[in-house]
Formats: sequence, structure tokens, C-alpha cells
Amino acid sequence: MTLRVRWLGTVPYRDAHAVQQGLVQADDDWLLLLEHPPTYTLGVRADLANVLTPPAEVGAELVRADRGGDVTFHGPGQLVGYPILSVPGKRGGGMADTVAYVHAVEAVIIAALGDLGLADVGRLVGKPGVWVQPDGPAPRKITAVGVRLSRGRSMHGFALNVDTDLTYFDHIVPCGIAELGVTSLAAEGILATMHEVVDAVVARAVETWATLGWERQDVVWRHHPDDLSPFTRGEGPGVVAGRLPRDPVSVSIDTTPRRRVRLDEAGVSQGLAIGERKPDWLRAPARMGADYLQLKRTMRDLNLVTVCEEAGCPNIFDCWADGTATFMLNGERCTRACGFCLVDTRHPEAIDPTEPERVAEAVARLGLEYAVLTAVARDDLADGGAGGFAAAIRAIRRGSPNTSVEVLISDCKGDPAALRTIFDARPDVLNHNVETVARLQRAVRPSAAYSRSLAVLARAKAAGLTTKSGIMVGLGETEVEVEATLADLQGVRVDIVTIGQYLRPTSNHLPVARWWTPDDFARLKRVGEALGLAHVEASPLTRSSYHAKQAAASVPSAAATG
Repeated sequence: MTLRVRWLGTVPYRDAHAVQQGLVQADDDWLLLLEHPPTYTLGVRADLANVLTPPAEVGAELVRADRGGDVTFHGPGQLVGYPILSVPGKRGGGMADTVAYVHAVEAVIIAALGDLGLADVGRLVGKPGVWVQPDGPAPRKITAVGVRLSRGRSMHGFALNVDTDLTYFDHIVPCGIAELGVTSLAAEGILATMHEVVDAVVARAVETWATLGWERQDVVWRHHPDDLSPFTRGEGPGVVAGRLPRDPVSVSIDTTPRRRVRLDEAGVSQGLAIGERKPDWLRAPARMGADYLQLKRTMRDLNLVTVCEEAGCPNIFDCWADGTATFMLNGERCTRACGFCLVDTRHPEAIDPTEPERVAEAVARLGLEYAVLTAVARDDLADGGAGGFAAAIRAIRRGSPNTSVEVLISDCKGDPAALRTIFDARPDVLNHNVETVARLQRAVRPSAAYSRSLAVLARAKAAGLTTKSGIMVGLGETEVEVEATLADLQGVRVDIVTIGQYLRPTSNHLPVARWWTPDDFARLKRVGEALGLAHVEASPLTRSSYHAKQAAASVPSAAATG
């Protein structure tokens, strides 16, 4: 099995746990490396009396975890590692050897700490974890270890204090051990960066667990307070792609300072000029037949919005002529300003309570067998707009009970309750786009997160839904990175993946780094299918809803596979 190493940056505990639960059923192995916001976690046998101060008073969250051990702290400056591995059984068979696995985790950390220059570290008899001066008069824990093994697969792992604020440990009895202290690399005089510590741990983990090869993908390394602040566009509408005379193929990227910084961090320095002529394979013919015109009239009559129009989809003539459209809910103004999207980002308007019924009426008028619903991101709403999806699904089911419904949702900020609102409405397909590879996430969609998207998809699959996701190429990613992203999607058991060429809407959007050819897309399709994805729709003009009905029909139903 390939060991897939992922540096995910700062990830809320609930998202990391959801991703683990999704990957634990995968065939490959993963090592997730990340930091958490301030969080106290309680193991399955933890004594609540070991939490000495209400966590909210120190700005932390308290979470019940399904691992072993007592209470511990996770927070900034601490490297958390979640190995998701197939663990050998005792003497090559039977139940997984928990003790041997814990010792292997400890050995990886002990070796990595030695590589970083911290001597005299090791184990303390009867107390799991890694300790500084374990045989001295005052042993102190530098790494907590708490694992869970189920059906030969591991979850949870270790928490290594790099430059952690150790005062957080004053508010608990760490691991239920009152008589011994806690330390960090910085407190021991080792001033290593988090990046250096991750590299050291990865090197030792690969030696131990990568028996059949490994690969690594990182989100961009950064330490800025505005990590999730919105994309910044230039003033005015920008120049529309294709409206200029042909320019040189490679130009410096015209961009605002914040976007320039994010692209530099992602290693993207060149792009195609806004006037660069598209290859012939990216030219969709206009077909305004009777079906197209009828659908357009219905949308105008009912005052509805489609993402086909708002996002400038190149497939609008093809899909509308086929009687397929993607309805956009919750208005037409988005609270996020992603670097690739043409949707309006002015201040959102109030939700129209009649919208779900109007969408249902359009579906009925058009006699659609398959309806696709998406929405602008509405971070201004308590549920992130989840209620609009649920209401529209129910309205369609009342008026057109034989119509299948696919939803393309935002991440709802990862809120489990909001996501459950959508899941409980039981769409036939739950689509949430990861959009791009890990390295480019912050430049492409800074208000989202790679780990959160994987968590949304993992939660949807755990709810028994058919799941779908999409990737754009042409933003500066490599084929190896796309393959790794497909592996992550397959790991959380996504059923359908779409892959298409990114097209720059205006000069105020991210540049196109390259045109991927039809042969490139055919190759990506083969790669995805070889990884085990049930259906891969890949072509230059593929978008999230392209051939959605056909893709869903090719996948066994959630009822049969959930």
C-alpha cells in the first residue's frame, strides 16, 4: 500500500476526525499532519475531574474522542499526527498488536527528535508517549500518544509539542498524570520550525511505514492571521477573457497584492495572458434550439437563477438543449469571493421563502428526470444556507416524486448540524467540490479548506449518500498532484469525480497556467478509475453538472452500497 502523507495546516478537531473516519476504510495508508485550534480531548476512559478549568474560559473547545488515554491538549505550535494504517496482527495474524503499534509510533517520534538535536528522549515504563530524560529525576512528556485500532486499521496518533503555549496544560491533569510535567522542543532549547519538525517526522515515518512507496502533498506553508480571508479582486469588472488581441503565451500575472502573495506562496509565478486564444477543443458551439429557449423562458417567468448563466458555463447550450439546468438557490450573491468564480459577490440579499416552490414548479413544467441544485455560499446565515437546499429538495419531491435530485453544496463552514439538515433531506447525489489540489487551495478559494472539503464528503458518505466532487485543472497543478487528490477523494469513498479545464472569466480572476489537452483528460480518467473511483467524468469542458444524470446512473445507489 502507498503511504500518502498530507500536511493540512490548521484543522478543527471535528473535521480531522471526520476525515480519519472516512480514510480508515480505504485501501491505502495515510499520515495526516496538522495543527488544531485550542482543543482539549477526552479519551474513552478519561476522568472529567482531570479538566480543572472550564475550557471556554481559556478559549478552548472540549471534545470527547474515541481514542484511548485520558485528557490532553491540542493547539497551535503542536504537531498532531494521525497515522491511518493497516496494522499487522500479533505474530502475523489475529488481532492487531496494539502495544507493538504504540511502540512503533513512539519510535518514529524518538528518532525524529534525535534528528532535530534533542537527546535523552525515550519511553517511561507504564506511561505511553515520548518523554525527555525518562530515567532522570524529573521526566517530562513532550509527545502524547493515544490510538484506536479497529479491524486492523489505526486512528488517532500523537501530539508533539514544538512551540506550544504550555500554560494550556495548567488547566488539566495531562493524560491523568499529576506528578509529571509537560515540555516542548522550544522549552528544551530546540528552536526548530514546524516545517522542519514535519520533515523530520515524515522521514522517520516513511522508513517505518512506507513499505510499498509513498507520496506527500502539503497545503501552503504560512503563518498569517488572514489565512481564511476572502480573495481580493481588482477594481471594476475586469477585462473579459478572449476580448483582447493575442498576447505572449507567458506573462507576469496581473493581480492584486494579496492574490500575488498567495500565488507566490503556492509557487505559481507565470500564466497565460487574458487574451490568449483558447485551443479549438475548448470552443463550445452555440445551439439555441427550441429546448434551450423553452428552458430560458421558464427561468425568466419564474424569476429563477441558474449557475449555468451566472458562472458563464461553456456547456450551457449543450445542457439546456438536453433539458438539464443547475438551479442556484439562496439568491445570486455569494459571501465568498473565490479566485475562479464569476458569481456576484456584492452584499447578499434576504432569502426569498418562495424560491424552493418556484424551483419545484420549474422542474415540473420542464418535466425534468434529473434536477441539479446548487447555491451561493451564505456564510451570513446561521445554517450556511442548508435550509434552502432541504426546502427545495422537499418541494421537488412533492411536485415531481420521480425526479432525481443532485445537490452541489458549499461546506457550510463544516457545521455538522447544517450539513445534517441537507443529508436528512436525502438528495440522490451529494456533490461538494474540492476544486483544486492541496497546494493551491489558499490561492484559489481562501475561505475554504482542503481538509474541510474532505470532511464534508466523508460525512456525506457516512450518512449513506452517493457522493461526488470536482477538480479544475489549469491553475498550476501537476499531474502527480491531481492523482494524489483523486486518491484522497477515493479514500473518503467519493463515488463520482468531475475534472475539467479552468477558464479565466476576467482579468480580475486567477490566470490560466496551461491548457490540458483531451489526451491529458483521458489519462486522468484512467488514473481515477484505476484508483477505484466508480465514475470519472473528465474532458476540457467538463463542469460539476455536466452529464450529471448519466454519471449518477452509472453508480450503484447509496441504498445498495451505504
